[in-house]
Amino acid sequence: MAMVSAEAASDEDSMRVSMVRSYGNSASAVEGRYGLFMHIAVLMLAFMTITNPAWADATKPVTLVVLGDSLSAGLGLPAQAAFPQKLQKSLQAKGIAVDITNAGVSGDTSSGGRDRLDWSVPDGTDGVIVELGANDALRGVDPDLTRAALTDIVQRLKARKIAVMLCGMLAPPNYGADYAARFNSIYPDLAKTFDVPLYPFFLDGVAADAKLNQADGIHPTAEGVDIIVANIMPTAEAFLGAITEQRR
Repeated sequence: MAMVSAEAASDEDSMRVSMVRSYGNSASAVEGRYGLFMHIAVLMLAFMTITNPAWADATKPVTLVVLGDSLSAGLGLPAQAAFPQKLQKSLQAKGIAVDITNAGVSGDTSSGGRDRLDWSVPDGTDGVIVELGANDALRGVDPDLTRAALTDIVQRLKARKIAVMLCGMLAPPNYGADYAARFNSIYPDLAKTFDVPLYPFFLDGVAADAKLNQADGIHPTAEGVDIIVANIMPTAEAFLGAITEQRR
């Protein structure tokens, strides 16, 4: 067997001492040092969050609630094909951190949305997209009642420092020109009065198109929802941008 030279043995001993000093002489020692490093990293992150809240907010997804009726609830569609879910997916595809809750209730009127507002929109919500009024119009509800309910919703959300975006609705023609004028003016009036963004007609590009609606002729198909999302994206992006800017 070949003999190891004194010089080679000395080099090996030096290397071993260096490794022990750097990493310890066991797996547990290495793990201990790794754990200490991670602990320090967590403390540094916490310090950055405390001393610079704006930095923490910038990494936190914007939380939105879609307060609506069957049009946003996704009646007749799989859950993943509903408007809130598809809007979230489209926004995230653009690199926008957002978490959207579907608070659509089929059959709800504006008054119904107002009555459940507090539990539908939890504390900590950054913004609400209000999609209500279609059932009011279909049932011929007095536009004054619809206006009062939507006004109350916007006022209460703004009082809670929650941003609001309105989605408009148009009255069906069978109620006459007077009803349509009174109803259709609600959304632009409220948007102007309360200085909130407005998407003028939620069903734009989809309403009355048989290929984009389910058999009832009222509720969009999955393809119809895709069109709604594509059309509303610029307004939604601007809305989220304003919320993000307020965090800074």
